[in-house]
Amino acid sequence: MTEESRPVPQHIAIIMDGNGRWAKQQHQPRFMGHRAGVKAVEAIVKHCIELDVKVLSLFAFSSENWRRPSKEVSLLMELFNLALRQQVKRLHKNNIRLRIIGDLTKFSSSLQNKIEESQLLTENNTGLTLNIAANYGGRWDVVQAVQTIAKKVKAGEVDADAISEQMISDSLATAILPEPDLFIRTGGEQRVSNFLLWQMAYTEFFFTNTLWPDFDAMALDKAIGSFTQRERRFGQTSEQLQEQSDA
Repeated sequence: MTEESRPVPQHIAIIMDGNGRWAKQQHQPRFMGHRAGVKAVEAIVKHCIELDVKVLSLFAFSSENWRRPSKEVSLLMELFNLALRQQVKRLHKNNIRLRIIGDLTKFSSSLQNKIEESQLLTENNTGLTLNIAANYGGRWDVVQAVQTIAKKVKAGEVDADAISEQMISDSLATAILPEPDLFIRTGGEQRVSNFLLWQMAYTEFFFTNTLWPDFDAMALDKAIGSFTQRERRFGQTSEQLQEQSDA
């Protein structure tokens, strides 16, 4: 298969790292970096639509981010609320389905209501699915999936011996979505930071030193270009894949 004939990843997951460092480089407060990060999101969403990517998952706020200075957390919540109010109608107009995953109970009631309203407005859209992870952690996701299944076992709806990988996958926050094909982390760090731990078992990783506010369509194309050059075997051999391709 030539690079030109390789399909683009259908599900891209991104940790948007580097907003604070970007702001520092610009001699601006950290909050301005987060604002610039929102602009970068708009550009990447637009380019994913152009490339016919089906799902874009963005790690917006982790369950560990509550440890940041209270003023920064408060400003992040305000920015999240503002972004929803300003962008959801535009997302809907562009046939984008918005999903927010994570433990939403930690947010204010007004923000929870806005999240629910935004998801309801876009739930029947058939274009790009924009999956925003907010107060999300991969371990939390697995725990809540196990708890869901445990309740079914206790109620006699499921036999414990019948619990499978698929059943756990179907109980995760991303149950209705395909697993990520490509994971990107900006900002130079090379770790997954508790993001989609179960879902990324066979995901291809791409790390870049580019800070998130500077990550643009060209940078995304570079990451996808790296992805298209890799052979995804899923436990099989190259020979098996070739045989399947020739069949």
